[in-house]
Amino acid sequence: MNAHFRFPALYAAAFSALLSLSAFGQTGGGILAVPGTAAIATPIFVLNSLEDSVSVINPANMTETKRIETGKQPHHLYLTPDEKSVIVANALSDSLTFIDPKTAEVQRTVRGIIDPYHLRFSPDMKWFVTAANRLNHIDIFHWDGKDMTLAKRIATGKTPSHLWIDSKSSTIYSTMQESDELVAIDLATQTIKWRTPTGSTPADLIGTANDKFVLVALTGGDGVEVYDVSGKEPKRVKFIKTALGAHAFRAFGDKRHLLVSNRVANTISMIDLQTLEVVNSFPAPGGPDCMDVSRDLSQIIVTSRWIRKLTFIDVASRKVVRQINVGRSPHGVWTLDHSPR
Repeated sequence: MNAHFRFPALYAAAFSALLSLSAFGQTGGGILAVPGTAAIATPIFVLNSLEDSVSVINPANMTETKRIETGKQPHHLYLTPDEKSVIVANALSDSLTFIDPKTAEVQRTVRGIIDPYHLRFSPDMKWFVTAANRLNHIDIFHWDGKDMTLAKRIATGKTPSHLWIDSKSSTIYSTMQESDELVAIDLATQTIKWRTPTGSTPADLIGTANDKFVLVALTGGDGVEVYDVSGKEPKRVKFIKTALGAHAFRAFGDKRHLLVSNRVANTISMIDLQTLEVVNSFPAPGGPDCMDVSRDLSQIIVTSRWIRKLTFIDVASRKVVRQINVGRSPHGVWTLDHSPR
């Protein structure tokens, strides 16, 4: 089974309680209008990991217009450097599905990419990197603007999860979910520079704009670890308590704040990157996972993993204003009309 579906014991009570949630499950009477939707002009894409599909949401009327069949277990997606394609990584089918971000039409399928769970382009657009969550390796590909060629496969540790690449395109960082580690890979030599132990079940990670710190979300814990990676060896300098099941990050888009979804606590925390403290919290029922933010910063869009919903949260009122039915185990979410990352 994919490591992403191994549930820590602390999920049990939260998951049972979520099964009874239905108040937000309808899109009919009683639901508030969604602030900021007029600013969204292109589709919203939701990856349904256990239905092998992508839900396409029309933001004009907040309805699912179609489902796109993908390979097995699509988890994450990423925009190509030319912004002409969204790449959906299909972990169990060893394939990538390219979709037009404006029309939601499938452009092509690339096969032979082994176990692409997470994916990322380097900022200099020369490298395409995937994390093989089941098979314990990271693949580095040359990217020529259209196609990718495998340059190096690197054995990592148990269950590489999420990836981050620094602004200089010099270092790849990856969390190891089952061996509880943070690993750094030198892109020039394509070798592991260092590894350091982390807290329980590290998932998403993100670097600060100056490349000094890397933040790691602890899904098996209740917060975020901060590592100083500016020296030869990493140094853990802070723990930011958020809530149980800290999992995925999304830059809010104002160059100062960062969101982290707390999957067990059913909340989203906002972290001030200048003070490295939590400054706000939002309700996010149903096991919040990946997030996007509207271009005008008025709403947070988040997948509710355990109740098959896409949830919209009004930032100003800190309230859930709508939930839309999608497929089973919705994971990645993305729209071209998002706030800066």
